[in-house]
Amino acid sequence: MISKFKFRHVLLGILVLIVWLTQLIPPMGELYSKHLYPVIAYCLSGFSNLFPFAIGEIFIILFILVLIVLPIYQRSRKASWKRILWQEVEFLLWIYVWFYLAWGLNYSQPNFYERSKVSYTPFAKEELLTFANEYIDSLNHAYIPITTIHKDIVQKETVRIYQSISKTLGIHAPFHSSPKAKTILFTPLVSMVGVTGSMGPFICEFTLNGDLLPIDYPSTYAHEFSHLLGISSEAEANFYSYEVCTQSSVKEIRFSGYFSMLGHVLSNAKRLLTEEEYEALFQRIRPEVIQLAKQSDAYWSAKYSDFLGNIQNWVYDIYLKGNQIESGRKNYSEVVGLLISYNNYQREKNK
Repeated sequence: MISKFKFRHVLLGILVLIVWLTQLIPPMGELYSKHLYPVIAYCLSGFSNLFPFAIGEIFIILFILVLIVLPIYQRSRKASWKRILWQEVEFLLWIYVWFYLAWGLNYSQPNFYERSKVSYTPFAKEELLTFANEYIDSLNHAYIPITTIHKDIVQKETVRIYQSISKTLGIHAPFHSSPKAKTILFTPLVSMVGVTGSMGPFICEFTLNGDLLPIDYPSTYAHEFSHLLGISSEAEANFYSYEVCTQSSVKEIRFSGYFSMLGHVLSNAKRLLTEEEYEALFQRIRPEVIQLAKQSDAYWSAKYSDFLGNIQNWVYDIYLKGNQIESGRKNYSEVVGLLISYNNYQREKNK
């Protein structure tokens, strides 16, 4: 009979092997994301909803404490350094398995184009100019001063629209009708590194920066909620956030969606257009929108730490590249390519 000690290690080895095979074999990644993850997310997020605070962050704190305290405790009991090192490695492997089985294997799912059947459209200057001009027209038309936001309305609208687009745009419908967005426990710290929200993979909960401006709240909520629905790509999360917000009948939510895309559109335009073309495009944006963008930049810049922000950017870039997001942090702005492809798909469909 296998002892409990041996069984634990055999089980850990099997789970690590399952994670590796799922990352290497595309059908297994699709099986996980389509059939297994919804069950896991339903259970874990339902448990998370019982608490008003982010329990996933509490778990991370406990993980770190165990890694620090365990060697000290074991040395006090005269344990060898070899035994202590093995315990640390084993503990880290259990965390690794928990991360990937609870959420992380969504990185191995088919991409947006494969899930939605939308054809990829390579774009250059002409395609970008067409999209950017249409986008700016919509942005200008949607403008509305936002001084406050009703979080309950944002929740209901987000759930409603995700339910309506789930079958056509390759994303799961919400697992619960009233998902809870938790506030990040260390808001001042995450503001210093430029993080506005995050996905808690260990317990399937999403958290939002407590410093969010009213203009940022709806689009950030929809972005992080898409991660809860199994979306791992940041570009895809931006795409779904944009689609959800801009389809809302609530003016504040709709404008938040358009405004969230401004930086990505302009960064792509600056890369592909001449200086004169870029300036002409920029001048088409309403002065009120430009002023709002400047105020938003000043607000977040005042909270940002270059030193900590650079470290976070470096670590997250490595993390994304290590999880099959080859472009790393540049993945965020790849949302423009998704939007251009989807717009062309809709035009062809309407013909």
